[in-house]
Amino acid sequence: MGEVRKLQKKLRQIENLELKVSLTPEEAVKVSRKKELRSRLAELLLQLSGPQQSHCIVGEEEDKMKRQVDNAAEHLSDHTPAVKLARGDHLEKDDKRKSAAQEEIKKGEVEGQSQSLPDPDAGFSSLKALWEKAKFRLRTLKGHSDIITCVAAVDNLVISGSRDTTVKVWHVPTATEQRNLGGHSGGVTCLHTPPAEYCRQLASALHLSEKERFIISGSTDCCVRIWTLSSGQCVKSVYTFNAVTSLCFIAEWEGYIVTGSDAGKLQVWDWLSQENRQSVNAHLDAVTTLQSQGPLVFSGSTDGRVCVWEVSDGAAKPLNQLQQWGSEVTGCSKLDEVTGSLRLSARGDHIFLANGRSSIRVLNWRTGAMRRLTNHSSTAGVTDCVNQIPGLLVGSCFDLATGANTLNLFSLPQCRYLVSLTSSELPRILCFAAWLTPSGGHRWVTGGRDLTVWEQLPGNFKKRGDVNARRDARLDSSLAESDGDSQEEESEADNDEDEDEDEAAAGNDASDAEEVSGWSWLRCVLQ
Repeated sequence: MGEVRKLQKKLRQIENLELKVSLTPEEAVKVSRKKELRSRLAELLLQLSGPQQSHCIVGEEEDKMKRQVDNAAEHLSDHTPAVKLARGDHLEKDDKRKSAAQEEIKKGEVEGQSQSLPDPDAGFSSLKALWEKAKFRLRTLKGHSDIITCVAAVDNLVISGSRDTTVKVWHVPTATEQRNLGGHSGGVTCLHTPPAEYCRQLASALHLSEKERFIISGSTDCCVRIWTLSSGQCVKSVYTFNAVTSLCFIAEWEGYIVTGSDAGKLQVWDWLSQENRQSVNAHLDAVTTLQSQGPLVFSGSTDGRVCVWEVSDGAAKPLNQLQQWGSEVTGCSKLDEVTGSLRLSARGDHIFLANGRSSIRVLNWRTGAMRRLTNHSSTAGVTDCVNQIPGLLVGSCFDLATGANTLNLFSLPQCRYLVSLTSSELPRILCFAAWLTPSGGHRWVTGGRDLTVWEQLPGNFKKRGDVNARRDARLDSSLAESDGDSQEEESEADNDEDEDEDEAAAGNDASDAEEVSGWSWLRCVLQ
């Protein structure tokens, strides 16, 4: 496993290096070895997995089990001696038939009673069958000249932010660019679309149409800007004194904007006046993810720490910390150029965490209990983002060994694996947003190197979709305790440190310091 971990580390570094604006000669040499390293990793994983761990589909596994049962039955019939019944045995045979009939009647009565009780697996089975038949059409929206770092959606519009410093508005039905919002001088790192009722309040204060919708954007230029969706005009700009790496909107009371910085600071801004209400040094490193849920705010950082805050209206300092869990609990330590950054999606008492590993962490933020959800069939997977749709959890998974990217779907609240959606042309997914059409169909948008719209096709659509829906039996395991996973990651971290020492001693990795400093800037831009 030592060589596998070393290869995984090198490939993670290469994948992150490829997201940089420019490469040093040493970095370019490392990137040039990607194909060679990927081939070697795939070879080792195949050897370790064995034939029984080959990429299997549930249907194939069922056929295999049926064949085993049939073979067992044939084996028994070949070795069971034929017994001739005596004349008096027919009475015993009749008694057995009567008993069997009575048992059937009793069984039918019990089944009739049980039919009135809800079957816990019935809903899951129907949902799984529905997604196994799902068809999607993919459309790429061309216009950005650099990495797409964040996406949002309003009605038939998609809003995207990029490292190229622009925010773009797209009309989904026609796949055309409607607005190009230029004004930031640094890469756009985060977006949010406030609810309609809060947009009406700000529109009234600005003497605009009550139907106006707004977009909030944050950037490495230390500014938060508020734009009108109809005209693309910047109506407000707030200077935060720190590069903005994440933001969220609190849809409670008069409304608040919460921003996170590359230095770990959280700031609260009044929605209507844009006045600063509070600044708190919440984390030791960049705040890579923020989400609000009612009066609660969840923050995560590259320091591996997750904090839960309660917002009090009218207080001098609206944010009050309810809970804090460090990297020793979250398992999200060593978030550097190797593993990537932390993303979260909260639901009730649970926070789903994606930290660049092959599994999704599930933290009970009230108790600190941590579990893991399998999101990849081997340790060569990278989970970049996690998101929720009503009744569904969606996790992205990038395969270091093959370069394939997949969206894995899980049912909520059970967290049971449903299906994997993939396409041969699908690039690495760094951000995700979803909404429903008026007819109830799904529309998603994913960003990274490309901006891609996923549109679900109706069930009676005869042509084949652009996405393959399949099931990987190795993801069927439910939530598991995270102890084993933590030990494995600690072992991997130790192995990585040993490798770094060896490479430094040999003088083969002169650009390590540049990578660390470069990624510190990059992860800020990518969030």
